[in-house]
Amino acid sequence: MVEQVTISKFKATCLALLDKVKRTGQPILITRRGQPIAQVLPPPPAERPASWLGSFQSTGRIVGDIISPPLEEDDWEVLQL
Repeated sequence: MVEQVTISKFKATCLALLDKVKRTGQPILITRRGQPIAQVLPPPPAERPASWLGSFQSTGRIVGDIISPPLEEDDWEVLQL
């Protein structure tokens, strides 16, 4: 059952009622002269951010030979100081 609160009581105890909604997860219906005018709902559950680990899994592509050295052995010796 949804708790009903008059608008005057909501105005007087707004912060406490908002804390109660967050803590219990139960909505509150705000009424004026017995007629519903608003409903306070708890926030949706927080989504966990996706882990970046493994987020690029199976997206890479091997192009060419990755085993052989990129330079010939003679060129490598020239580049060394």
